[in-house]
Amino acid sequence: MKLRYQFRLYPSAPQRIMLAKAFGCARVVFNDALRARQDAYKQGAKRPTAAELSKRFVTDAKKTEDRHWLDDASAVVLQQSLRDLETAYSNFFASKNGTRKGPKMGPPKFKKKTSRQAIRFTTNARFSITEGGALRLPKIGDVKIRWSRRLPSAPSSVTVVKDASGRYFASFVVEAEDKPLPELDLDETETGIDLGLSTYAVLRGRKISSPKFFRRQEKKLRRAQRKLSRAQKGSSNRRKAKLAVSKIHAKIADKRRDFIEQETTKITRESQAVYLEDLNVKGMGSKKGKRAKSVHDQSLGMFARTLEAKCARYRRTFAKVDRFFPSTQLCSAPGCGSIEGPKGLEGLKIRKWTCSCGTVHDRDENAERNIRREGRRIVAEGRPDT
Repeated sequence: MKLRYQFRLYPSAPQRIMLAKAFGCARVVFNDALRARQDAYKQGAKRPTAAELSKRFVTDAKKTEDRHWLDDASAVVLQQSLRDLETAYSNFFASKNGTRKGPKMGPPKFKKKTSRQAIRFTTNARFSITEGGALRLPKIGDVKIRWSRRLPSAPSSVTVVKDASGRYFASFVVEAEDKPLPELDLDETETGIDLGLSTYAVLRGRKISSPKFFRRQEKKLRRAQRKLSRAQKGSSNRRKAKLAVSKIHAKIADKRRDFIEQETTKITRESQAVYLEDLNVKGMGSKKGKRAKSVHDQSLGMFARTLEAKCARYRRTFAKVDRFFPSTQLCSAPGCGSIEGPKGLEGLKIRKWTCSCGTVHDRDENAERNIRREGRRIVAEGRPDT
């Protein structure tokens, strides 16, 4: 399976200038090709092929006075920018035809010079890792990199990313083998997972408290944003204030990502089978929702995707329980199964309830038991991807 390994880069001042040029060249080539395709569509002409776009906006453009500076960037970087455009159009048409899963995709848009920028080098660019541990990039040089772990295999590509807070990263795509963990007793270690806001996740025998990374930094972020709004546009103080806001957001995102990685790894190591509630996170986080900020702070979608990927890699059973399954309202007592639990938005405030059979339920623990049973049934029927 293919994995992505990311490491921090520390380019020198001249290398940052060369990277900025490469970012700009890739953006210009993308926009030029996009404009050509849009013009062809408006005129009813034949859609230009990838080879035609490459020759016109890379090979021939370097010989013109207006685009001669494209030669400052690696040709592979420019070719990959055109490939990104082709991928964007392919996803758009597939989404329009209904052959692509997930949310609807719109047509490609022109790239702007934003705080986050990226370029990609493939093996054709002949990037390499030197004996001294530096990342050698064409037309940029040997960039200092901080290795936190070894790559499992030779990378097929590397993406250099500059984030909004001014940090540089190298993201390698590598081929890695699955690492099955020792099998555990299924009856003792299988678990359902009930995701929520007051408690991040409820598992069999334990609960994960909500970290609330955004909420803890909200006051500091508000002050930084207020300072940014008061700074004059185009001034140095505004650039500094904008960078300060970006650094706070980056700190929150890093903490959240680290939390999710640690918790999902712990779950896969402790559980032979994992059954997860399939929440409509996008709907929960809509602007109309009263709890949208808390939903985004939890990042439940990232948690679910990371957990599913790790279960696949470590050979753990994984299944999703339908979002309409009444896990909270269903009585989990043996032989009962009545649906009498709290319903609606008002029911969210009720943390304990008593069934007509006399069983007193903790709302979250009852939901976890029901999700576990439903997940076990789904796996037994041979449809774990539901």
